[in-house]
Amino acid sequence: MTDIAFLGQPEPGSTRPFSAATIAGGLVFVSGHSAPHDPARGIHRGETPAQEVRNALGRVAEILAEAGSGLDQVVQMTMLITDPADYAACNAEYVKHFPNGLPARHTARFGVPTEARVAFSCIALAGRDA
Repeated sequence: MTDIAFLGQPEPGSTRPFSAATIAGGLVFVSGHSAPHDPARGIHRGETPAQEVRNALGRVAEILAEAGSGLDQVVQMTMLITDPADYAACNAEYVKHFPNGLPARHTARFGVPTEARVAFSCIALAGRDA
């Protein structure tokens, strides 16, 4: 039986009933994440699609680091956008985060009960030496 590690599990009764990521079979599976947003603490997603991409990928990078991985270990990325008009701006920022090669990617339009314009989920190698 394969061991599965759950990172960032929600509190019981959470409106977000999923872990931030799971690790299994030498891979890290990161759930969909948009840029952090907590105005009460002065944290805002970003004013432009590019800023939201930067901040959302920053959150994904933090989760990957917790799992002992990083953006440089991503093998598949899903980019979710709310407005196809933001596609070019999102791509222009996105490529900056993968200077050593672009992972396979799927892009889809999404709608969630937030103001987020972009979110990402991914699959990455679990270790730096993998």
